[in-house]
Amino acid sequence: MRHPARRLVAQLFGTLLLLLTGAVASAAAVRVNDVRLWSGPEGTRLVLDLSGPTEPEVFTLENPDRLVVDLPRAVMAMRRPLPDGQGPVKSVRSGPLADRGVRLVLDLQSAQKVRSFAVGPEGDAGHRLVVEIPPAGGAANTAAAAATRPAYTPASVGSAAQSNGKAAAAVPVSTLGNAGNEPASAPVKSVASAGNGRELVIAVDAGHGGQDPGAIGRGGTQEKNVTLAIALKLAALIDAEEGMRAVLIRDSDYFVTLGGRTRKARQLGADMFVSIHADSVLNREVTGSSVYVLSLRGASDEAARWLAEQENAADLKGGVSLDDKNDLLASVLLDVTQKESVSDSVEAASNVLAALRTVGDVHRDRVQHAGFVVLKSPDIPSMLVETAFISNPSEERRLRDPDEQQRIATAIRNGVKNYWYENPPPGSQLAAIVSRRSGGGGEGTRTLAER
Repeated sequence: MRHPARRLVAQLFGTLLLLLTGAVASAAAVRVNDVRLWSGPEGTRLVLDLSGPTEPEVFTLENPDRLVVDLPRAVMAMRRPLPDGQGPVKSVRSGPLADRGVRLVLDLQSAQKVRSFAVGPEGDAGHRLVVEIPPAGGAANTAAAAATRPAYTPASVGSAAQSNGKAAAAVPVSTLGNAGNEPASAPVKSVASAGNGRELVIAVDAGHGGQDPGAIGRGGTQEKNVTLAIALKLAALIDAEEGMRAVLIRDSDYFVTLGGRTRKARQLGADMFVSIHADSVLNREVTGSSVYVLSLRGASDEAARWLAEQENAADLKGGVSLDDKNDLLASVLLDVTQKESVSDSVEAASNVLAALRTVGDVHRDRVQHAGFVVLKSPDIPSMLVETAFISNPSEERRLRDPDEQQRIATAIRNGVKNYWYENPPPGSQLAAIVSRRSGGGGEGTRTLAER
């Protein structure tokens, strides 16, 4: 009778050992914590949030067209469904691999070129696998559709060669989606505004977007939605001005790399770059607007340096390849042209800060300096506007209010307009407008507030 008992004990021990081995193997497996998919003008990006490094296999199949991501020794640990398809992706599905792994399949509209790369932990973000599908036709389509801006000399604030004719409007005004606010429609300019000379092009950049929500207020307000709402209103106001035209870096909820924002502004022939943000700090009592320009020697104070680091981390959340990072690092090598551009940026930013003071508190009385990547364009005066503190409950409510968004946008427009009326580029429509007005009483030498 002892032999059956021994066999039973051995079987129980073997079963327990198998269970323990399986538990250890499961604990050691890489967890797929989230799968995110976005599509926009810069292409389509799939981002997998992982608990650790892995050795994936990424390949495409035909008949039908599919993109396959195999993750060996991985398990699905998502708390929400897989994302819906968008762009060239019809749908996303997953299934097990034979050797205890996960297979993701993206059903495609047509055959696509893809690239993939891994991103290690950085800040709050962990391991990620990024798979990218480039836009149809490549970035050349964006450049081809853009107006050409003559060479810009920052020292003279507009020694641009004359360019006759009006380029096609490049501002796609779209709905805001989940932000809940409709953008202001752009009034139609009069025929008289289409005089000789070129229009000034103002690039309006809504900060964050797509998988990067930016700062989130206590009431759940996401910075990316607020910045888009204000940017759409600002673009409409600029479009209503004689001699000026706005271009939007993003017009809906998708991710754009930091380097991609400045590259797009340059491709679209921008004379100025204005990036819209909503500040956030641990102290919820802090309020007020701030305006930043690039610092060539470092941040103006510790708070500015910390804020710049938070904004620059946006690329890490979106999963940026080393090639993109090399582009960003190369842009840090500033030359004399950039130093002159920064000087012009300070003057323009001072006008915007003064205008913001008329609609609310300002956090600092002077323009701040910090190393924001989006400000490192060597040939375009650039500023970053922190419209208010989304971390402050009252200012969060203010940022959600369409009327307040309109007042903020109007103040920024006024500051930008003041700067260009004081520094109209030769050969531009605005130069002709200022000359005409000053000939009638010197109006071109006065600020917008005095007119």
